[in-house]
Amino acid sequence: MTEFETVYRTYFRDVELYLRAICKDESLAEELTEQVFFQAMKALPGFRGDCDVRTWLCAMGRNCYLSHLRKARPSEDIDDLQIPDPRASIEEQIIDRAQAMAIHRLLHDLPEPYKEVFSLRIFGQLSFEDIGSLFGRTANWACVTYHRARRKIQEQMEGYI
Repeated sequence: MTEFETVYRTYFRDVELYLRAICKDESLAEELTEQVFFQAMKALPGFRGDCDVRTWLCAMGRNCYLSHLRKARPSEDIDDLQIPDPRASIEEQIIDRAQAMAIHRLLHDLPEPYKEVFSLRIFGQLSFEDIGSLFGRTANWACVTYHRARRKIQEQMEGYI
């Protein structure tokens, strides 16, 4: 088995789950995962090993997703938003599918890295340590960024009421 085959078999599922968590679209996640491993196949000989292979692949996935967003950024009409109750916690609102869609719309407009950190924590259910590692930062940075993103979303929701 080649080195690439080993990397592919070991990390394919992790990369796909990561991309599903950040883009919330199964078919897009599959397409982006294919792009990641195509890029990885070409770049693997030059991989220096400065970080974990999973982190390297997820960073490639993140970059593919951001490129996709830049190319096809749909505009959303704010009048079409279904505004959830801001008095409930973010976690409770995620449970309700209709309210989750409104939060996704608000999340879509949130600047990076808040958008991705919030998505990884809530939808990807990653630990702050894992999120920090993906960004090359500390778990504390990930925790602070998550809570700032959460506060920004709550403030936006309160502004609509």
